[in-house]
Amino acid sequence: MVQEYSSDPLVGTLVDGRYLIQSRLASGGMSTVYVATDRRLERDVALKVLHPHMAGDPQFLDRLGREAKAAARLSHPHVVGVLDQGEDDRVAYLVMEYIKGHTLRDVLKDKGALPPRLALALIDPVVEGLGAAHDAGLIHRDIKPENVLIADDGRIKLGDFGLARAISTSTSTGALIGTVAYLSPELVLGKQADARSDIYSVGIMLYEMITGRQPFDGEVPIQVAYQHVNSAVGAPSELVPGLAGEIDELVQWCTANDPDKRLVDGNALLSELRHIRRNLSDDELDLQPPAARPVLPPPPAPAPPARRPGGTPESRPEAGATEVIGGRQQATEFIARGSNPTTVMSAAPRHPGYGPLSAPEEAPYPARYDDAEEPAAPASKRAQRKYDRDEEKARQRAAATPVRSLREGNPRRRGLLWILVLVIAALLAGGAGWFFGMGPGSPGTIPELANKTVAEAQQLLRAAGFQSTTKDVFDDDVAAGLVVASEPAAGEVIRKFQPVSLAVSKGPELFPLPELTGKSLDEAKNSLNGAGMALGNIAETYDETAPAGTVLAQAPRSGNPVRHGTPVDLTVSKGPQPIPVPDVRGQEQGAAVKAIEAAGLKAVISPETVFDRKVAKGGVVAQDPASGNLTRGGAVTLTISKGPRLVDVPSFVGKQVDEARKALEDLGFEVQVEEILGGFFGTVRYQDPVNKQVPEGSVITLTVV
Repeated sequence: MVQEYSSDPLVGTLVDGRYLIQSRLASGGMSTVYVATDRRLERDVALKVLHPHMAGDPQFLDRLGREAKAAARLSHPHVVGVLDQGEDDRVAYLVMEYIKGHTLRDVLKDKGALPPRLALALIDPVVEGLGAAHDAGLIHRDIKPENVLIADDGRIKLGDFGLARAISTSTSTGALIGTVAYLSPELVLGKQADARSDIYSVGIMLYEMITGRQPFDGEVPIQVAYQHVNSAVGAPSELVPGLAGEIDELVQWCTANDPDKRLVDGNALLSELRHIRRNLSDDELDLQPPAARPVLPPPPAPAPPARRPGGTPESRPEAGATEVIGGRQQATEFIARGSNPTTVMSAAPRHPGYGPLSAPEEAPYPARYDDAEEPAAPASKRAQRKYDRDEEKARQRAAATPVRSLREGNPRRRGLLWILVLVIAALLAGGAGWFFGMGPGSPGTIPELANKTVAEAQQLLRAAGFQSTTKDVFDDDVAAGLVVASEPAAGEVIRKFQPVSLAVSKGPELFPLPELTGKSLDEAKNSLNGAGMALGNIAETYDETAPAGTVLAQAPRSGNPVRHGTPVDLTVSKGPQPIPVPDVRGQEQGAAVKAIEAAGLKAVISPETVFDRKVAKGGVVAQDPASGNLTRGGAVTLTISKGPRLVDVPSFVGKQVDEARKALEDLGFEVQVEEILGGFFGTVRYQDPVNKQVPEGSVITLTVV
């Protein structure tokens, strides 16, 4: 962390007779942070001094004390510890663990967008610490890069627990508490916050780490707050092409507007985070983000409807954070966003086959003609040409007959002959007229036959003067036994001697379902595509034996004959069910082992025992892991206490009380002084106990005259 030097009146002063302020680290809307030396324990600490307008509120100070005590009970390697809290002449302060190093904000300012491997590695301990806080009933409310501290030795800790909740419960309902760039929608709307509000802020922070910019921007803080409530956080891959889809899903899961659609707490997020880190390939983890674009002010934007003002950060203002306290604001970094155009896909072609919409030229029943040498032509014209040819032959035969014989015949006989010829010609003409006008050669219109039974269709065709044949076909839409279509199609005009073919439905064509159980989800999808089936709903469930992503069941079952395009529902394994690790620290060894085994885990006793002031002999001092999740049968290592260490108590009778007190406290004892006659001489007259071994941390009573 970079120190800021100024003429601060508190630098060099002693707070509460104990904390010597060395220098100022940072200043925010609620407090100023100093590096101070704890003169009692001779160590450096971070001293957070509240601004006077907050330190002057007795109700707030009482609430702050309760929250500080709750935060002090949280002991986790990735959470900045709260060591002390108090007041000194209207200076209200918190004492916290001092982490020498820098913040995540410094990393982002230096590197910009981070590769997924580095981003996930940096946020993992933050989420682990947050999960421990959620287990303890604490909500942070102000997750942001400025509150992620990175020590010079590589330790990563989440700071500022306790203060945000105390502030939020003491301010008016019209104020936003937190940094507006990371505020959850429910905090913007003044609703009750819970662990899911912290999850939202972590999602925004992860988005910024991956892309190098925050998802929402605006000219004033209220515009950013408005977008948290009314807009969805985009996928990071819009700014980082090639980013793994799992990271997109995780960010958008964390930043859902509806809290019910987010992960429930830090431990749930930690489980998903580590699952993704384990399953991404090296290429996906080491993806190099594109070079960060320059930060430019955005064009003027219309102001959203008036809502609550922005939040109140309590650390040094950094780029990308907008801080608002009672209407006061500081600068905001504006970040542009990309877009993702929508592609419109064309519909799939209809399955070929018989149907009411089949075109005549595509029909599987071509017309037949007796005169093979003739080109295809409509039936009425073809019959007319045959009639014309017959007439021409008759004329040619008549032309070849001599008009006069060499010998004159009987005129009467010739007249009868001509009468016979005329009668025959009339009969032929009448027959042709009947054939083409009323007989089998007359034209007729094909009736509508679709969706009728075969008997009904044939009766309609006979009544219209047509003869018919049938052919069975598969059809997904027409019930079995009904006519799908006719050829020629309904409404066409043909000669009645031409045959009409009826396509009769056999119902949908059925195909057996492939066996999908035991396959991976991707393999099952490929099998369904190959079989022409559709993917239905996917349900996930825990399974102790099947790896995550394995298909456990399908509906309908394999082998069942179904039509093409039938949706198949799949049940997919999420792997073994994660089991929360119970916290058994402080419990007696036997009870702790039973609690761990009852949870489905295995208790392992460490061969080394340790001294501990607070945990009695035989109790559990520590466990590994102390929190998080394991799968069934996972091991939890327990370290057992040997009880408090026994320390010799030397005699300080006759010595000055200050000397005695310091020596006893250095030995780890608590000292109680009782004065006789006001303790005028300051000399120890009696001591209890003395010259014996007692447990470390025991109270030594000194009687002073």
